Amino acid sequence: MELIMFVVIGVLLGVGTYLLLSRSLLKVVGALMLLSHGVHLMLLTMGGLREGAPPLLDVSGTAATDPLPQALILTAIVISFGLTAFLIVLAYRTYKAHDTEDLEQLRGEKNE
Repeated sequence: MELIMFVVIGVLLGVGTYLLLSRSLLKVVGALMLLSHGVHLMLLTMGGLREGAPPLLDVSGTAATDPLPQALILTAIVISFGLTAFLIVLAYRTYKAHDTEDLEQLRGEKNE
């Protein structure tokens, strides 16, 4: 199961890096979303993918799953959702002000 997760993490981070290097402002926002999801999956995988008893009921002596990575990821998902909403609004305002989403035109470079 970890091997499949590592492949998915690699694909997410690779596609996110590729989109981060594009000229479109919305593709950059999408790239940041993919990168954050890749990091969330990496934290979950590094925390251990195993089944076990709930962490509060360890009566039977079975191994309990660690709730800390899940709590950290849940907090990171909420923060990345807020950041994504802010970036989408910022990209919209930039498009309305400059009538373009091309990053090279926003920098002032001439497109030849």
